[in-house]
Amino acid sequence: MRRSRQLLALRHRHPAQKETEITPSAEAPPVSVQNVSKIYGRTAAVRDVSFTLAPARFYVLRGENGAGKSTLLRMIAGLNQPTQGDVRIFGHKTKDTRAHVGYMAHAPLLYDELSGMENLRFFGELYGIRSDDVLQKAMQRVGLDPALTRRVGQYSQGMRQRLSLARAIFHSPQLLLLDEPFSNVDPESSTQIAKLLADMRSAGNTILLVTHQLGLMAELADEFLVLSAGELVSQTSSRRTDA
Repeated sequence: MRRSRQLLALRHRHPAQKETEITPSAEAPPVSVQNVSKIYGRTAAVRDVSFTLAPARFYVLRGENGAGKSTLLRMIAGLNQPTQGDVRIFGHKTKDTRAHVGYMAHAPLLYDELSGMENLRFFGELYGIRSDDVLQKAMQRVGLDPALTRRVGQYSQGMRQRLSLARAIFHSPQLLLLDEPFSNVDPESSTQIAKLLADMRSAGNTILLVTHQLGLMAELADEFLVLSAGELVSQTSSRRTDA
């Protein structure tokens, strides 16, 4: 019964793609955050943050634990509403743009009793995707075998992270929001994920990623944003140069 309630709640939060389809504005930035704050009681998790993200750029969001990184990412994804301020995705309100956004939470949020493909089939239904070919391709892109029948509860942490990433990209989003995708992932998986993200950026996707593994990001990031105590304290370009 508890699982059924969770599935129904998830369906309510993530309507199918055909119900949310919009046309992203070519002139509008992928992300525009204007004077956004998130307040819980007397605590401000995010304080008056403003920035914009450009197309086909790789951004890394840094900050100490409790700085407000995950809260900010969830507001951009449309999963939390700001207490004040405005978030626009391709010029539209976040509730209208979910078909164009891929979000990967810090926790994998997968169904342990299902296989990898069964997980993707369920989430694919939420976007109106019923083609196994699309879902299999997403699994292959992250280095997983679509034919594997093992339940996700028996996956390693690295496999769970890669499946969570496959869930975030199977619908070909133009904006990708990732919260610690390298957490507890082995070096080989980290390298594979990093290469996939670099390829997506080269293909025109905009990526905003939260991570503590700055060494890995030095080769990928175009810009670094730093939060401290809920405030955006800097936004700087990296020293990465394209070949």
